[in-house]
Parts: sequence; C-alpha cells; structure tokens
Amino acid sequence: MGTSIVAVLGLAACCAAALAQTAKLPLKSDDNGTVYVEPNVSPTETSMESKGATVGAQRPDGSSKYIGVDTTGSRPTYSLGGSTAGDLSYSAGVFSDGNEKKGVKAGVTLKY
Repeated sequence: MGTSIVAVLGLAACCAAALAQTAKLPLKSDDNGTVYVEPNVSPTETSMESKGATVGAQRPDGSSKYIGVDTTGSRPTYSLGGSTAGDLSYSAGVFSDGNEKKGVKAGVTLKY
C-alpha cells in the first residue's frame, strides 16, 4: 500500500513538471498590448539561478514578437521570432550561438 502511494505521488509530480510552463511576467500592459519578460530560471537548494531570459510583446489580436538569450549551454544561444494572429496564423524564429548551433523554425496554426 505504501509503495503504491509513493508511485502515484511520483507520477503526479512528473506530470505536473511536464505540464509546467515558465511564467511570463508583464512589464507593461495597455491598449496596444503587453510587454513581458520570461526568465529562464532553475531552482537550487536555497535559491533560483537565472540562465537567461526572453523579452517579448504580445498585441491584443494575439500577434507577438520576442528576443531572448539562453545561457544553459557552454555558449549563449540567442533567439528572435514572431507570430501573426487570426484563425490561420504563422510563426517563425531563428536561433544561433554564433558558432555551430544555429537554426530556423517555422509553423502554421489553424484554429477551428
């Protein structure tokens, strides 16, 4: 009985961690949209450690743009991107560490 409770609690913790999203902290919000910062933090035993952040802007119609840096690797990775709004929206972004790691990502979202 005790083992099954531990297994259920462990499974619940894994599911919660998988569904968790990083928090977007609003810096400014008005009729034109919201400017936010999304820190990339990792917990330590006694505090939180910052490993970069993303700054973005989201308009009331749902379109957005962002720029960020991730310092979890041996070299910092920089990213830039944006997306449109509507029932058929497009998104695109690029990332690079200035050396070997680089890429382009794109997507289409269809709301129905």
